Amino acid sequence: MGCGTIFLVSSKSDATQRLDDLARLRKVRDRIDREYAQPLNVEALARGAHMSAGHLSREFRLAYGESPYSYLMTRRIERAMALLRRGDLSVTDVCFAVGCSSLGTFSTRFTELVGVPPSVYRRRAAQATAGMPSCVAKQVTRPVRNREARATEPQLA
Repeated sequence: MGCGTIFLVSSKSDATQRLDDLARLRKVRDRIDREYAQPLNVEALARGAHMSAGHLSREFRLAYGESPYSYLMTRRIERAMALLRRGDLSVTDVCFAVGCSSLGTFSTRFTELVGVPPSVYRRRAAQATAGMPSCVAKQVTRPVRNREARATEPQLA
C-alpha cells in the first residue's frame, strides 16, 4: 500500500445493500398503496425510506418501471375510476377524495391513463359495468399504460 491510497470500507456487500434497498422500495410502494389519498411527495417518501429523493426515484423506476409519482397517480386514478363507476359523486368530489389537490391535473392525468375525461368515463362506466360485481369491474376497467399494452399480432395477408 502506497502512501495516499484510499480504501473504501463498506459494512455491507453490494448484494446485501441491493436487498435492503428493494425491501425499502417495497415499503414505499405499500405506503403509496395505503396512503394514496394523503398528501405524499417523493421527498416525504424518501425520508420515510431513509434514502435521498433522487436515489429513491432512480431505484423505484428500476424496480417497478415507473417513478414513485407516476405510481401514486396510477393508484389515485384507479381509485377514482371505482368512485366514478358508483355514480354518486361529482368529478370534483372524486378528485379530492383520492388526494389530488388540482382538478385540472387530475383530469389531465385521468385522460392520459384512461383515454377519456373523468366526466365521460363516469357516464360510460355506469352503463358498461351495470350488474357486474365490483371486483370484476375493477379488473376489467383497470387503466393500462402504453408500456403495459399488449402488442398486437401481425396481420398476415
